[in-house]
Amino acid sequence: MADTMDIDYSHSTPRGTKRKAEDARPTAQAPKRIKALDQDVVNKIAAGEIIVAPVHALKELIENAVDAGSTSLEILVKDGGLKLLQITDNGHGINRDDLPILCERFTTSKLKTFEDLTTIGTYGFRGEALASISHIAHLTITTKTVESSCAWRAHYADGKLAPAKPGQSTDPKPTAGRGGTQITVEDLFYNVPSRQKAFKSPSEEYAKILDVVGRYAVHCGGVAFSCKKHGDSSISLSTSKDASRVDSIRLIHGSAVANELISFEVSDQNLGFTASGYASNANYHVKKTTILLFINHRSVESSAIKKALEQTYSTFLPKGGHPFIYLSLDIDPQRVDVNVHPTKREVNFLNEDEIIEAIRTEIRIKLSEVDTSRTFMTQSLLPGGAPKVPISGLNPKPSNQKAVNPRNPSSTPAKPYENNLVRTDPSIRKITSMLPPSTKHSSTQSPQQPNYITIPRAPTHCRLTTIKDLRATVRDNIHATLTEVFASHTYVGLVDVQRRIVAIQSGVKLFLVDYGMISNEYFYQLGLTDFGNFGAIRFDPPLSIPDLIRIGVTAERTANPDDEVEWDEVAAAVTKQLISRKDMLAEYFSFELSEDGDLISIPLLLKGYTPSMTKLPRFLMRLGPCVNWNEEKGCFHTFLRELASFYVPEQLPNEIKANKDGKGEETVVDEGMGDSEEIEEVKRRKDEVARVLEHVLFPAFRARLVATKGLLSGVVEVADLKGLYRVFERC
Repeated sequence: MADTMDIDYSHSTPRGTKRKAEDARPTAQAPKRIKALDQDVVNKIAAGEIIVAPVHALKELIENAVDAGSTSLEILVKDGGLKLLQITDNGHGINRDDLPILCERFTTSKLKTFEDLTTIGTYGFRGEALASISHIAHLTITTKTVESSCAWRAHYADGKLAPAKPGQSTDPKPTAGRGGTQITVEDLFYNVPSRQKAFKSPSEEYAKILDVVGRYAVHCGGVAFSCKKHGDSSISLSTSKDASRVDSIRLIHGSAVANELISFEVSDQNLGFTASGYASNANYHVKKTTILLFINHRSVESSAIKKALEQTYSTFLPKGGHPFIYLSLDIDPQRVDVNVHPTKREVNFLNEDEIIEAIRTEIRIKLSEVDTSRTFMTQSLLPGGAPKVPISGLNPKPSNQKAVNPRNPSSTPAKPYENNLVRTDPSIRKITSMLPPSTKHSSTQSPQQPNYITIPRAPTHCRLTTIKDLRATVRDNIHATLTEVFASHTYVGLVDVQRRIVAIQSGVKLFLVDYGMISNEYFYQLGLTDFGNFGAIRFDPPLSIPDLIRIGVTAERTANPDDEVEWDEVAAAVTKQLISRKDMLAEYFSFELSEDGDLISIPLLLKGYTPSMTKLPRFLMRLGPCVNWNEEKGCFHTFLRELASFYVPEQLPNEIKANKDGKGEETVVDEGMGDSEEIEEVKRRKDEVARVLEHVLFPAFRARLVATKGLLSGVVEVADLKGLYRVFERC
């Protein structure tokens, strides 16, 4: 059999024969040598990094024009800037002697040493913008200074002077022209065909150009901007140099957002920054966030700032709604690194987290204060009902909310991990629905609400420095994380009415909250916010203040028998003090007194909630010794603190039972409790407190509470879903 087979062993290794190492190794090739790139290639690579699209070239030219002291910029665009991009300014121009090196790399009038980068306060600084443009486009510059008798026109190619036509001289030519500079960029990316083919739609590139022009038109006060397409008679965008920032926003972004703007400003010398701008209030929201961000007057982007502001607005806007924000951030130049991105689109600065937190806190406070012109949408669910109807507050404004098309449902979100799921959804079902309701006192049945009468009175704008200082003290003492907890919480239930504890959930965490402490701080802040604009709880007939104070004195004397106080003189002294200040109390606090010492009304802080009138005698009694009547700031502070304490829900016993003795009569288990009528009254009050906490107070905390650092002791985290998963996943 083997004799008939033709086997060729000439190119194979016999079985069992060991091969040499050099036979197993592939044929080695000589390593490629490292060479320096040609300067022309280097320049084109640099140009491609800096000028990515026509809009980047225009951004560089706008910044140079503003740096040159221009008050008017005219922009002309053809084919999205690929065929023609021309910007004309009325700045101080360029000297004739500087034109030969104008388009060389790293030539600038703003830097001399590297250390100058740490204090640079202008837009451009590297001297690469015009150089990069000249390597990928045909560049023509016409300029005239005040000292020059004529304008000079120069053509550039690859960073150097070039002749206007072949065979002509490369020297700049004198020509007629007005003061300033006109830069003409033609055939952008003519020598980079791969980049040129990447631009599919000139209209899309023109839209990007309009966006950049609009950003600088809003930010650069005192500079007029105009932008139009080549060949069009109409101007696409035009602003006046005398227009205010809000007027520019109205012109560029529409009246819908301009009518709903709130201004803000915050600074910190320790962090070395000042931030100011305009943000839309809760009436305005769109599908996509619009942020005009300028850091040291340079238009930049920051994903961290955008994310933080979107989180801030998530508690004020409906789901899917996004805000409009213009933010100008001035940071100490020594704390900023402006040279980290080729197009200067991003910058790095110190204390980024602290600065962002300060900005979002200020915006959150401003949004919380502006709630008198909220516009909501309602829709009848009854057959044949009317469609959506706007319901406005004091200042009706057109709504920006659009109807949802049921044929285009939103895309299904990705399924989250189970340890990130929030298990409490008050819109579906509550734990209390699983418990049998009480026959006599059901917490689901709200008592009869008082009638509210609206009095036509214009809101008073508080200009008192003392009130502004007290408000600033609250803002300076804010705890951002705790404020976020209350702004996004879900009410779980009442835990202990005697210790005044409720349970709330925020995210995947469960907290026990001392609602007495939180209520006290909230009503104090409410007093500062609504100062001079309180409602009134009127008494008909009026109540005698001396009689009420005597009731408070009796209770206080019983509780503190050892105090050396002339109790018999307290009622007269406090009544005299209040009557002497009755005009101020009526004007600022809606606390009205008669000449005879009768109480006509007390402040109404929160609609839907009436404080316990059993606390009224002690409240009136404390207004004498516990309020600093001799100093304005101290007076307002202490009076509002006493008012807040009066509004805090009172402590009530947890268990109220009556046992029957052998004779069939009821005996009260709780010490100090009276007869059956008193027991029924306490039960009714407990149900009322439970209702108010769930439906009035904690929704109010969610909307307006600024949690201060002092409230940390009143909030305790008792469960974390992620932590529980880590515990039980081992089981």
